[in-house]
Amino acid sequence: MSPKKKNKIGLALGTGSARGWAHIGVINALNEANIKVDYVAGVSIGALVGAVYASGNINALRDVVLQLDWKQIFSFVDIVFPKSGLIDGNKIADFVRKYIKAKNIEELPVPFCAVSTDLTTGREIIIKKGDIIEAVRASISTPGIFTPVIKDNMTLVDGGLVNPIPVSVARKMGADIVIAVDLTHDIISNRGVGKTKTVSPKSIKPDKVLVSRPMKKQKFLAGLNTKIHSINMPALTNIKQWMRINTLPNIFEVLFGSLYIMEAQITSIQLKSDPPDLLIQPKLGHLRYLEFHKAQEAILEGYNTTKSSLKSLSGKY
Repeated sequence: MSPKKKNKIGLALGTGSARGWAHIGVINALNEANIKVDYVAGVSIGALVGAVYASGNINALRDVVLQLDWKQIFSFVDIVFPKSGLIDGNKIADFVRKYIKAKNIEELPVPFCAVSTDLTTGREIIIKKGDIIEAVRASISTPGIFTPVIKDNMTLVDGGLVNPIPVSVARKMGADIVIAVDLTHDIISNRGVGKTKTVSPKSIKPDKVLVSRPMKKQKFLAGLNTKIHSINMPALTNIKQWMRINTLPNIFEVLFGSLYIMEAQITSIQLKSDPPDLLIQPKLGHLRYLEFHKAQEAILEGYNTTKSSLKSLSGKY
């Protein structure tokens, strides 16, 4: 009798902005349970984390994001008025490049692909070869926030516009079992408001957790406001007059909020038509879209939710 074929496992990491650090906690829980992932498909922040994971360097990324504060987040912002987005994204690309040694997707130890959207045709674009950083940069390009990536006569933006959780993509890659991470399921009810939960660093299994530093949000916003005001263009005169520290977050909240409400609706439909074998849904809807400094909470929630969800996979892998 021939030995039973081992099922191939695919990991589909969804969109979610700052909530995306939960993907790191999910991965830590899977590693702890000795679940070997054979394929990784990511969208937006899921593509960023997924690429680093596929390269074998997820722990280094975890250690860095646990130390992020507003000053460091602000250093990634490269304002580029009046292009097709507020932020060029080159500094974020440089940040990701530090944790991925390979240049091309084909060189990664674990098969990986990033999902993007062609803004001209509305088609889903699955990037499974070529420059890794360019693929991630295309997948995270939130319309109106980041400038698009121009590639092969396509204008590429956030893949979450068409496929917020790439379950179908993981199956196309060859996965028999798909584990999907949904970070949009509770954002409509919470709408990014609410207080951050208090968590215990001791309860996170990853090697170490650094206590979050006091956040200087107003300094971050003041600095961003200054960047915008420093742009010397007559066409921006009225915009500069309208810009105020207290109103700037609302601009980002409206752009991100509109996108994620749409993505939550698409996700709900897709999960019914093409459900994954295991759906992990960390409860992080209360986190605001730009709260990347709250990685500790996001990682912990991703880890704990995964641990409690893995029982349903028993016997399938």
